[in-house]
Amino acid sequence: MLIFYFLGAIALWLGIASLRSGLQFSKFVQGELARPLPDFTPPVTVIAPCRGLDQGLSENLEALFQQNYPSYEIIFVSDRADDPALSALSEIRARHSSPKSKIVIAGPARESGQKVHNLQVATEEVASDSEVLVFVDTDTRPDQNWLRWLVQPLGTHQQIGASTGYRWFIPVRSNFASQLRSVWNASITSALGSDDQRNFCWGGSTAIRRETFEQLQARKRWRGTVSDDFALTGMFREAGLRIHFVPQCLTPSLEDCTFTELVEFTTRQLKITRVYAQHLWKPLLAGSAIFNIVFFGGLLLTSLRAMVGLSIAPAVALIAAVYLLGSMKAYIRFCAVRLVLKDYQTQLDKGLSFHVFLWPLASLLYLYNAVTAAFSRRIKWRGITYELKSPTEAVIISRE
Repeated sequence: MLIFYFLGAIALWLGIASLRSGLQFSKFVQGELARPLPDFTPPVTVIAPCRGLDQGLSENLEALFQQNYPSYEIIFVSDRADDPALSALSEIRARHSSPKSKIVIAGPARESGQKVHNLQVATEEVASDSEVLVFVDTDTRPDQNWLRWLVQPLGTHQQIGASTGYRWFIPVRSNFASQLRSVWNASITSALGSDDQRNFCWGGSTAIRRETFEQLQARKRWRGTVSDDFALTGMFREAGLRIHFVPQCLTPSLEDCTFTELVEFTTRQLKITRVYAQHLWKPLLAGSAIFNIVFFGGLLLTSLRAMVGLSIAPAVALIAAVYLLGSMKAYIRFCAVRLVLKDYQTQLDKGLSFHVFLWPLASLLYLYNAVTAAFSRRIKWRGITYELKSPTEAVIISRE
């Protein structure tokens, strides 16, 4: 019992710290949402890598053409001309003469991840007058002011090297696996906030000055990598540049997943984290291990003690306190996100109970992901299997 209470004290302290960060996240989001729509609108190139048919792809692509922004172009890039995403894209492009858009065929990657290779090729096709590069994923659906908000921080301070948003999964059919993925992903959302020196780039919604991109030699330094966003984050850290999180650019991903897809997605994220950011993977492994030992191990321990008539009140109180702290954090974060994604509140509310009450299952999944990442560096992403040898070396094992 002494070990249990010792670990329980650590879990309680971590829970208090997590709740505090949740309150800070909420305060930051509310403050940012009160800002007026920005007027800083330099010429922009939006680069959207495509591979395969994402759920809701047509609506996601359509949103890129509906931006409330005066001067921007869109470059869609894929590895092959017969990619099914390009068929859906051709119909949408035919309906829009503005903004200008084009398709670039990058060919198969050989020494980098396919997405990274696509970005390397696409950034060489940018219009000569473009001042800002914006990277976006085709499985997200930005609102019409997304581009204005994302670009705005780059005009406020030269030390801001990039501005970024993040994803929020909104299940369409509200099945259990899809809701659990949303809960799992939510904890990463609130890791972003007011501290520009601790924020990270998310490749699905990131803006960078073109000048900064070239000065950092980002195109060259992407070579050999699979994670475009982790690599960019490292470049900014080395250069002493800050990364600003824009809550208005928290974008919904409206899609469902099976349990197999859930495990594959979450484990891939942790394997990538282990290779590119061990300083994040190690505490995540330790923290999730402590919580699961205290919570799930504590439930088992108290059940056994109750069966033989031993006192369980102190242990139950500790477990309940840890659980309550996590539920409060989840509720505060959920309410903050609900303010941002006001057009999706009905869909969001279907997942509220999952976020508030079932978050321990996401922590259990994190532990599985982190442990699995300790023994394997092989991932499958968009039909391509990679072996992540190091942060600068990825080997393509097979392609579908």
